[in-house]
Amino acid sequence: MRKRFDAKHIALLAILTALAYVGRIVFQFLPNVQPMTAIIIILTLNMGLIDGLIVASLSLFLSNIFLGLGPWTFAQLISFAAIVLLTSLVMKPLYLKKTKPLFVLFAFFSGIFYGFIISLFSYKIYGLTNFWIYYAYGLWFDLAHGFGNAAFYLILEPILRPLFNRFKEKS
Repeated sequence: MRKRFDAKHIALLAILTALAYVGRIVFQFLPNVQPMTAIIIILTLNMGLIDGLIVASLSLFLSNIFLGLGPWTFAQLISFAAIVLLTSLVMKPLYLKKTKPLFVLFAFFSGIFYGFIISLFSYKIYGLTNFWIYYAYGLWFDLAHGFGNAAFYLILEPILRPLFNRFKEKS
């Protein structure tokens, strides 16, 4: 049985944090399209809840230092934590059944779910009174996030899953 958070494990989490950070920075020119959510979903499916939360929070704070910290950072952290929790509790038990279309769809809806949670926090922070109007204006960004998640999931899952399997075998 492997030790939790040995040097190899910490190095893996650091590399994934760096990958999510760089992906978010490189794709910043496309609003809400970045590989961070897909990386976190794939990581959580393969390694678990705690690892997903660690990489989500570290990559979020590091990239927000570059992109801008503000009251939205807390809402982003809550949104990513909710996605990690949903992935771990609901989707992970289905992961070994090889239902790839289901997970691509989950990645897509994670973008919409993320935007919904962000909007729940943001409309009050900005002093708005009607949540649904605020949410409707941002729905295009949530759809872009969802399509980006689905595309990045399709690209990254076949690359990252074998790496996680090798890591687990050697640990």
